[in-house]
Amino acid sequence: MIRQASIKDAGDILDIYNDAILNTTAVYSYEPHTINMRLEWLEEKKRNNIPVFVAEADGKVAGFASYGPFRAWAAYQYTIEHSVYVHKSYRQQGIAGKLLVHLIETVKQKQVHTIIAGIDANNIASISLHQKLGFAEIGTFKQVGYKFNNWLDLKFMQLILDNDFKPDN
Repeated sequence: MIRQASIKDAGDILDIYNDAILNTTAVYSYEPHTINMRLEWLEEKKRNNIPVFVAEADGKVAGFASYGPFRAWAAYQYTIEHSVYVHKSYRQQGIAGKLLVHLIETVKQKQVHTIIAGIDANNIASISLHQKLGFAEIGTFKQVGYKFNNWLDLKFMQLILDNDFKPDN
């Protein structure tokens, strides 16, 4: 089941995100977040009318997805960058795909034209999922991150939404 996240999900979301920080290259960060940071993040999303979705499996939060602005300048306002994270116990079970499809269907109803994904170049599962959903590889930034004693390449993928949205300019 996919639903809108609530404050009560903050701890589960935090656990999933911190595992990604500490044990994967899905997040190019070193320090785990605190519960206050996650609560502030959820509140900011709510203030900006940006959904945070959670996937439930076995009565637990198995993953979450959201998005934010791609860049701060006005001309980028119709482009978003998304993120999807799945609990380590639920990976490779289709949860990321369900979350991402739900997110794409949601943003099609908003003033969004393009979705960007920034993915560690070694995350073959995520790259494959994005390709299956129509994302195209746009480019790779070589050795832009450093984690676990390795230089990391960041791959960008893009989905141009097939919708009739045109800005009023």
